[in-house]
Amino acid sequence: MHKALFRPVIALISLTVLAATAGCGSSTSPVRSGSTQANRALHEGPPGKRSLVQWPTKPISFDEASRVGGAGRNTPIEVTTLHGPKSGFTGKVWVWAPPEYYDKRNARKGFPVMEALPGSYGYPVNYWSGTDLALQEHLAQWSENGSSLPFIVVMPVLNPDDKHYYDGSDIPGHPKIGTWLSQDVPDLVRQNFRTLKTRDAWAIMGSSSGGFAALKNVLQHPDTFEVAIPNGPDIVPDSPLWKGHAKEEQENNPEVLARRLMARGGPDVYLAFQDGSREHTVLPKVRTFLAQYGHGPLHTRLQIVPDGTHSAATYVRGLGEGTMRWVSARMQGPTA
Repeated sequence: MHKALFRPVIALISLTVLAATAGCGSSTSPVRSGSTQANRALHEGPPGKRSLVQWPTKPISFDEASRVGGAGRNTPIEVTTLHGPKSGFTGKVWVWAPPEYYDKRNARKGFPVMEALPGSYGYPVNYWSGTDLALQEHLAQWSENGSSLPFIVVMPVLNPDDKHYYDGSDIPGHPKIGTWLSQDVPDLVRQNFRTLKTRDAWAIMGSSSGGFAALKNVLQHPDTFEVAIPNGPDIVPDSPLWKGHAKEEQENNPEVLARRLMARGGPDVYLAFQDGSREHTVLPKVRTFLAQYGHGPLHTRLQIVPDGTHSAATYVRGLGEGTMRWVSARMQGPTA
């Protein structure tokens, strides 16, 4: 199922991102980078010890990949190459902060974060970062009309190559992609942006193989993520690289992780599934998962997109048709 997803648009997406990144290293610095007096106003001294705000601790320089127009008000999508200190993996990460982040009235506020994972191999690009899907522009519009919180969106590569699927996991003998997604990437955001210390300010979204990674991570790391948006997800691990590692494979199986979370009584997590009505292979498996595990500390919702297919465009529609409103109502908004 993975290999068929988004293959026709991968080349187009790659060209789009390459065109967008052609200006990296230009003299136009993102507002967030902090060298002018106006920028320093966005990074005033940290608030009191009892504040929920997580102040940036180790800011680095990002390159500007592109700008978000429309409701995005020309905000930058930034990119860096992250050398993950915990995973040992090195890969590209794109980050976008919403227009509200740059408003001086919010200069002492921390913002919620969404980690967004692509489908297919998700390498060497992440198709959520400034492509025709216009995720950032949509989120900015939904924030304006009150149907979404203003999220910082972080978009890492999903796999270390385009030859194998790693199930967003630490498969023995291979790059530690699970640690990369659940620790190194969130740490990068905390070190560079005003975030919040509470787990209800962290969500993870993904499509297809990325949807599996989102589902697995919120069940495996509920101390980090409280909300997942699994779009057309796989329900169980299916990477061929698990061969010979059955025990470790089960440690990364959402069904096993869901049973364990239910057995210990929490913490509560929120799973906002999305599927197209024409996803005849995926949708029955999602319904089965919901019937078996959608109770107790697992709070679930299913957004079925009319005439939708196994595609990112379908899932963007679903986000606007109710998913983001449901997710945002369960999360912590910008807080001083």
